[in-house]
Amino acid sequence: MIAKEVIFEGHVQGVGFRYTVKDLSRGFDVCGFVRNELNGSVFLHVMGEPDEVDDFINEIVEESHVAHHIKSHITRPIPPLENCKGFRIEK
Repeated sequence: MIAKEVIFEGHVQGVGFRYTVKDLSRGFDVCGFVRNELNGSVFLHVMGEPDEVDDFINEIVEESHVAHHIKSHITRPIPPLENCKGFRIEK
């Protein structure tokens, strides 16, 4: 299992971005959360098998209907998430 943090920048708030990410998570064996940040970015923590995590992030960035709203994204590995079950939107 691996965990990654992704920060999405661009016009990613107010366009259903978090809800799209949550919906996409159902197609992958991942857990974690997504939330809006005060600076206008969207923050994602995701954990799963390496291929699942990478494919999930790729789906968001390359294939989703909100991909065109992403100006840039930064991905970095993080320690495994504790008690990670399901995928949620954080307020």
